[in-house]
Amino acid sequence: MFDINSKTFIFDNPVLWVDFVFTILLLVCLFFVIFKLINRKIAYAIFGGLAVTSLLAWFFSLKFVWLLTLVALIGFVVVLLSVNISEVRHYLANSLAGKNDLIKNSTKIFDRHALYQKIETAVISLSKTRTGAIMTFEKNTELTDVIKSGTILNCPVTPELLLTIFYPGTRLHDGAVVIRRDLIIAASVYYTPTTKPLTGKFGSRHRAAIGISEITDSITVIVSEETGRISLAVSGELIPVNADNFLRIFEDYMFEEEKVSK
Repeated sequence: MFDINSKTFIFDNPVLWVDFVFTILLLVCLFFVIFKLINRKIAYAIFGGLAVTSLLAWFFSLKFVWLLTLVALIGFVVVLLSVNISEVRHYLANSLAGKNDLIKNSTKIFDRHALYQKIETAVISLSKTRTGAIMTFEKNTELTDVIKSGTILNCPVTPELLLTIFYPGTRLHDGAVVIRRDLIIAASVYYTPTTKPLTGKFGSRHRAAIGISEITDSITVIVSEETGRISLAVSGELIPVNADNFLRIFEDYMFEEEKVSK
């Protein structure tokens, strides 16, 4: 069927084209049966063996063997695409949906003052009950890598939800909440605490808040579990605030950071 010494070895002869296509179809059927009815691991093992054989045949100029293994590899790829076409479509659909969601979130307009009032309500309530809490607000630096240590939520900010998250005994009360625009994107997120010496007695929440503020432009609100005191961590510094002036100072820092970024 093949004359490896002939100059017409590679498909100049129409008969060889027919043999080539027919062989591919047979191998497609064979691989499809292996994939669906036997075992995918066996099919992948066969594919690996064919690939190695094809490389060796090419290296040692074994044209006949190389052509056969090439045909077999093409047949395998055809089967691989056909049996996984639904998974490929699902992946592409999810990728497109994710991009659309990202575009929507990045262009969505929300009432910043109303959002900050919700934060004030939650913070004052946490302070009165001496419930420990740490909330980080993204600015220009996204905390995408940092939130991998926590639990992804992607839910709207409400005082009730924040109080529930930090309620002692719940699964998410340890660690920080990360807020991007008007969404709680993650909870129970852990930061690397600062290593610099601090004047006074500060717990793990304060050290973690200062730590994240040293490496990002985020604003972090901390409520002390022991005293109920409220603090802001900004650019590696801890700023004490009280319930009466929290909203004004918090908004000033948030908007000041925006002006600097522009």
